[in-house]
Amino acid sequence: MGMLNFAKNIGKKLFSNVAEASENIKSYINKDNPGINNLEVTVEDDVVSISGDAESAAALEKAVLMAGNVKGVSEVRSDAVTAPAATEKVEYYEIVLGDTLSAVAKKYYGKSSAYMRIFEANREVIKDPDKIYVGQKLRILLD
Repeated sequence: MGMLNFAKNIGKKLFSNVAEASENIKSYINKDNPGINNLEVTVEDDVVSISGDAESAAALEKAVLMAGNVKGVSEVRSDAVTAPAATEKVEYYEIVLGDTLSAVAKKYYGKSSAYMRIFEANREVIKDPDKIYVGQKLRILLD
């Protein structure tokens, strides 16, 4: 997967200083672990690097999104994660002002009622389909 950029000044606040960032982000990912074994997280400035063994490409994508959608993180590097090849085609979408999951579903799938497909693909990232925020990145499964 490599590297993905994020909006640094938005997201879930998990740490107050860089010294606690690595452990807090690791704990956050492990809490709803999408399938990363031997997870390690390091933070330098506003860049998160994760390593470990992913059970699937989706697990890696979700872990990256979980780390990146944290306030204070501008980039996530995942080169040190081993993962099987992707079997699904995925695009990343950044929420903009006025978006709802229904609107995003309409854009990608042609019908707003498909919003649950986006929610399910991002369950570790979104806890409530009505609570998304500007700048949040989501994974969109493409047909």
